[in-house]
Amino acid sequence: MGRRPTDMDKVARDLVNSDDINVKKELAKKILDAAYKKGIYPSSIHGLYIARGKEEFKGFTVPAMNLRVMTYDLAKAVFRVAKRNNAAAFVFEIAKSEMGYTAQPPVEYSAVILAAAIKEGYTGPVFIQGDHFQANAKKYAEDPAKELDGLKALIADAMEHHFYNIDIDSSTLVDLAKTDLKKQQFNNYLVCAKLTHYIRQIQPRGITVSVGGEIGEVGHKNSTPDDLRAFMAGFAGTLRKGLTGISKISIQTGTSHGGVVLPDGTIAQVKLDFEALRTISDIARKEYGMAGAVQHGASTLPDEAFHKFPETETAEVHLATNFQNMVYDSKHFPAELKNKMYEWLKVNAAAERKEGQTDEQFFYSARKKALGPFKKDIMSLAPEVRDAIATEIELKFEFLFKQLGAVNNKELVDKFVPLKRVIVRKRTEGKGVVHDGEGAD
Repeated sequence: MGRRPTDMDKVARDLVNSDDINVKKELAKKILDAAYKKGIYPSSIHGLYIARGKEEFKGFTVPAMNLRVMTYDLAKAVFRVAKRNNAAAFVFEIAKSEMGYTAQPPVEYSAVILAAAIKEGYTGPVFIQGDHFQANAKKYAEDPAKELDGLKALIADAMEHHFYNIDIDSSTLVDLAKTDLKKQQFNNYLVCAKLTHYIRQIQPRGITVSVGGEIGEVGHKNSTPDDLRAFMAGFAGTLRKGLTGISKISIQTGTSHGGVVLPDGTIAQVKLDFEALRTISDIARKEYGMAGAVQHGASTLPDEAFHKFPETETAEVHLATNFQNMVYDSKHFPAELKNKMYEWLKVNAAAERKEGQTDEQFFYSARKKALGPFKKDIMSLAPEVRDAIATEIELKFEFLFKQLGAVNNKELVDKFVPLKRVIVRKRTEGKGVVHDGEGAD
């Protein structure tokens, strides 16, 4: 009889392997239509987070997972874990920078996630998030309006493709040279407020996009309660009265993205400031009605650290690099392909090699850059190879969900997250898109 048109394995593979953006959009539309028919809805987690801010529930941390490679296979694994554990509060995300080096534009990333949900028979809301929609400090200093326009274009593209959760990262604009905290945070809260305003202008009818802010850039100075209060005072004074603000706040507590790799290729232990997470999360809820603090750069932490996030009432934790590492380092990942990718890095990422780095340090830090150029090679691996790798990582997803307490919360999510079917229409004038929201059907 041959494959049915609804065979998501084939549709997802065709979408990922196509270089034609119009083909991607056509296939993405088919996937979205199929998702709605199956009871799968791209959604905003805002309602759940506001309920958390009102302390209507507590006790778990939402995992936000950046799937840089084998996105379809790993998303299927996540949905399997969610179904086994009656879980619904989890986020799929991709950062602005990751979209580039993994060659996953918003239209592809969101569609592949939805295809995975269809394939695994998952139903309900699916949270897709733009992570680190980040302002470039140098470019902003040279031309603020141009940098803002670029971020608005990215936001519009992401929201057109059902990213209803956006993390604004203007923490790169914090000026620690200033002694006054509010002055330090000035450009940060100004840009965050302007982009929040823009999001509210173009968000779908009936959907309040979840917006996150950030007060401390990962890898820099640890955040304090005074930093939060300075940022929020400026943000509230800048955002137009009556507009819904942010629902969570990312902070710095001692981590770095990807971890710090030692000369032998192992990851250095970090001392995470869990008390900062506890204190700032508590202030965020009690004083500002937000869900709490968000921890970035956590995937390479030791296993024994993860139970601390729900204990400190951390709202959300971002997990990325270790999933990539597990793919590269899997015994099932073909050595020939890995060597080919590393040879490519020697030539094409040579400028990123820092003085004194060992080969292990260089490949560890640079190998994410090979994911885009070799995306089709990885997607074209035999299904049994991809399944074997995904099964290994599925065990990690299960561990993380349980350690974060992110299980048995489906009924809670259903209570606070409305399901909306969204129709997207291009604007006839101006920038962005028009979204019409309809009730669940």
